[in-house]
Amino acid sequence: MKSLVLEKKDHLSLRDFPAIDRVEEVLGPRDVRIKLHTVGICGSDVHYYTHGRIGPFVVNEPMILGHEASGTVIEVGSAVASLRVGDRVCMEPGIPDPNSRATRLGMYNIDPAVRFWATPPVHGILRPTCVHPEAFTFKIPDNVSFAEAAMVEPLAVGVHAATKARIKPGDNAVVLGAGPIGLVTALAALAAGCARVYVTDLADKKLEIAGALSRAITPVNVRSENLVDVVRRDTDGWGVDVVFEATGSPHAAKTVFEPLAPGGCVVMIGGQPDPIQYDAGAAMVREARVENIFRYAHVFPRCVGMLSSGAIDVKPLITRTFDFDESVHAFETAASAPPADVKMQIKLPQ
Repeated sequence: MKSLVLEKKDHLSLRDFPAIDRVEEVLGPRDVRIKLHTVGICGSDVHYYTHGRIGPFVVNEPMILGHEASGTVIEVGSAVASLRVGDRVCMEPGIPDPNSRATRLGMYNIDPAVRFWATPPVHGILRPTCVHPEAFTFKIPDNVSFAEAAMVEPLAVGVHAATKARIKPGDNAVVLGAGPIGLVTALAALAAGCARVYVTDLADKKLEIAGALSRAITPVNVRSENLVDVVRRDTDGWGVDVVFEATGSPHAAKTVFEPLAPGGCVVMIGGQPDPIQYDAGAAMVREARVENIFRYAHVFPRCVGMLSSGAIDVKPLITRTFDFDESVHAFETAASAPPADVKMQIKLPQ
């Protein structure tokens, strides 16, 4: 099975991967076999490529990349009831232990035993087919494209973040970072009821995309504007109700309380590879609530529903598409962080 393989740090190849062939022959009674159509390039995939690790997850042997995906069901297990051959689907990439305490409490995303695509030692799905549990495979409506369906995974992060923030209608929010996760978080915050979302970044091109998504989004280039001044001007000095940190930058993380209103909430989304400075005093005088998220749980069907209804439109975020044979070049391009691109995707041969 020809796959995009991260051989080691800074070394990708597109080659047959016999180990996956052996595993993929096994179809359990509650599994489906899926022919992959579109796979998004995630920042975590790129980080494994450029650094060889993310925190405790280290690439010690060749690993297939990719976890944002859509495709078509080509085979179903004997006990599968909700899907059939020919269904167009997207897949939630984390498979928890159904008997773990975290799963039984409904927090399956933080199950220590979860097996998540393209997280060492689990292989990803930049390959022709995969086998996946029915319970984590979701049918997509006819009016949702494969490209949009492959965006459900990153959108799920934003929806989970907005849910943890407990947004109320009319709230104002700041999203730090106009990358893919920052922008889907801004869209999720608006869908949850925010009246105004300020999106910050250093790249004008990304901020142009952010501003074009909705009249309710105010782009702020923090290289030339002071975010706190902008927020105070617009809120009579009060501040915003929610701040989402979606950059993963220690410098940005230090500033999360500055634009926050008293009684507001900070949601930490961007992964921090090292300990960050936390201004406990600034949090205390605001009685700020701080939430941390790790991936998502129970949101994929809601994301599919919002794409289908038009409540959220992710199409403007998909800025470049590569053929599968261009996968190595696609990752090289993504690693260069082109300022005009948000989400790059890879389309597999059909």
